[in-house]
Amino acid sequence: MTDNGLVSFIDEADAPVADELSFEAQTPWRILVVDDDEDVHEATHFALSGLRIAGRALELLHARSAASCVEVLQRERDVAVVLLDVVMETPDAGLRLVEVIRKQLGLHQLRIILRTGQPGQSPELETINAYDINDYKTKNELTRTKLYASLTTALRSYDQLHRLELSRQGLEKIVDAGNQFIADQGMQAFAEGVITQIAGLLGIAPEGVVCASAEFGSGPADGENPDHFVIIAAAGPYREWMNRPLDQIADESIVASLRRSLQQRQTLVDRQSVTLFFAGKSEQDFAAHIAASVPLLEVDRRLLEVFCTNISLCANNVSLVNRLRDLAYNDNLLQLPNRFAFLKLLGERLEQGQLAHCVLAKLDIDQFAQANEMLGHRYGDLLLQALVARLNEHFAADCQIGRLGGNTFGLLGPERSLRPEALARICESPFQVGPLSRRLSASVGLVRCEDVMPCSAEDLIEYAFVALKQAKSQGQGRIAWFTRALGNDAKERSTLLQGLHKAFDLNRLFLVYQPKVDIQSEQVVGLEALVRWRDENGHMVPPDRFIPVAEQSGLIVALGLWVLRTALQTLAQLAQAGHGQIQMGVNVSVVQLEHPGFLAELKAILQASQLAPEQLELEVTESVAILGLDRVSALLESIRELGVGIAIDDFGTGFSSLSYIDRLPAHRLKIDRAFIENLDSEHRGARIARIIIPLGHQLGMKVVAEGVETREQIKVLQELGCDEVQGYFYARPMPYDELLTWLAKARAN
Repeated sequence: MTDNGLVSFIDEADAPVADELSFEAQTPWRILVVDDDEDVHEATHFALSGLRIAGRALELLHARSAASCVEVLQRERDVAVVLLDVVMETPDAGLRLVEVIRKQLGLHQLRIILRTGQPGQSPELETINAYDINDYKTKNELTRTKLYASLTTALRSYDQLHRLELSRQGLEKIVDAGNQFIADQGMQAFAEGVITQIAGLLGIAPEGVVCASAEFGSGPADGENPDHFVIIAAAGPYREWMNRPLDQIADESIVASLRRSLQQRQTLVDRQSVTLFFAGKSEQDFAAHIAASVPLLEVDRRLLEVFCTNISLCANNVSLVNRLRDLAYNDNLLQLPNRFAFLKLLGERLEQGQLAHCVLAKLDIDQFAQANEMLGHRYGDLLLQALVARLNEHFAADCQIGRLGGNTFGLLGPERSLRPEALARICESPFQVGPLSRRLSASVGLVRCEDVMPCSAEDLIEYAFVALKQAKSQGQGRIAWFTRALGNDAKERSTLLQGLHKAFDLNRLFLVYQPKVDIQSEQVVGLEALVRWRDENGHMVPPDRFIPVAEQSGLIVALGLWVLRTALQTLAQLAQAGHGQIQMGVNVSVVQLEHPGFLAELKAILQASQLAPEQLELEVTESVAILGLDRVSALLESIRELGVGIAIDDFGTGFSSLSYIDRLPAHRLKIDRAFIENLDSEHRGARIARIIIPLGHQLGMKVVAEGVETREQIKVLQELGCDEVQGYFYARPMPYDELLTWLAKARAN
């Protein structure tokens, strides 16, 4: 299996054998592969290498963009099939190319098979309808066997159309009729068009009836049971039979002809009637009975055979349109409207003013990814189905339910139904999936539609998402209502994030450095690098505002690497200025540590700096506990093996488990400033600081006090045996130029 799931390989002997077609065996079929992914070209070539269809070899042509595809088709006019990627230079490049092929180049016989690696992105239905697309597949559907089968079908279609073009002068009318049928909506309209077109070809009145197999009626197709055949279109005296079972028709001769044609899957010609059989995919066959006042001529019979072949191809495209429409708006796994359909429903309700007293709920299963990882995706699918069954049981009577994402659902209905207590009851009892019983919790965001009018459907979904994030911030299984204040906060965070991205790209972020001092000798032993942001107006944005936003958005990963590089560059500059024995402390967030490439990036930055690893110390908070003790201990141990120091920052404000701290391979323990402020009093925080210092020493770590501002605090910390201090008493955080001046004065003193 290739990385993109294009093909899986089977033994050559297992490849299917295609029916013989009419073209000369010595001429190869020419297949054009259009895709911007080189792996797809290689995988397709390997999958089809050495294969023959109808005794003819396959010749692959290649184009890697829409423009190069047009160039190839202008130069090579006998291309039979195009394997076309939907998404290339732009999300709709493939679909735009279809219009060029059909309209500008006029290649109507060429067969087009759309391929995509993104199953949720279906092409526009108008494009499928209008331009005779032969098939549509996701790339992971196209195993070698299925790719071979799809090509065989497409080549048969191309061969037939090619022969029709050469053999009959009247083919243009048939092809035009076929394109017209494809544009119709649904099988019934298509079938009515068949009746009209057959009558036009034969020069008779449109007196006929069209019958479909079970795919268009109900129940499985069964040749022995006419109940499974349903009339889907009729004309003339038979119009009243529309949508009725075949056995309810009074004319036994018509019933017998239609039944025999469908059972035997062949066209029947009598002296004054003809029953045409149209073969479809997946047994979606149908037949048309036409009464004629005079016997059909031989030329008419042959014309009808040609017509049946072409209309069968068109019928398959109608089925394809229906399938694509279903894929575009329905979730196949859970049989629910998908996000697109749910948004469409919201938009329609908004336009019609039908959302009075309605609530939109966005429900998300907590920690669903962990269940998938532990028990497998099949179990996860069954769990989702069990949840949907319960949602339908409680809310389907008067609420619309849709799947908005992997484990996220939307519910729209009256407020009396979508009450918080009713939603909370969904997960009260465990879910039974096979032999396993599992409890779930779900977070829910709610928005009263009237409270946020006027708005769009997208706005409503976004408001519910904001409320859902608020619920999740409070813990698992929580429910939160959207409020204007909550929306303003979310908007402010979004604006802040946009500004932060811009500031990062335009180098408006900079570092300041705060010295760490040995409490006994008052010598500078280290610096802490702190990131600062000055906005376009020259105002400083507080770190406690933009750092959480950077962490939530993932920007902290790139930002943190920049801080590391810049801080180590500063160390190198300080060494050249005569300050070479200083250690640099850099804060590292949980998000950075969780990134799979962090350790490799750290090694690369250290190597590029040419500094001793011991000159760098990473400061982490106790919140790294959320990564899991074994995982974080192993990661920090790997960092320590590089020679880099580890400090536990803001100690006492997070997961202060002694057994947890004891297992972390840290060199320093930094007491949070909250415990230093009232150190010379009997304040509770002060008592904690008196406990932490000997604790740190017992754990083999140096202890650093943050936020030291007074001489009295220094004296108490000296008495308690604190090792190092950091705070305004000695220096505020300062930019590099000021730091050089300060260090020179500190050395002189």
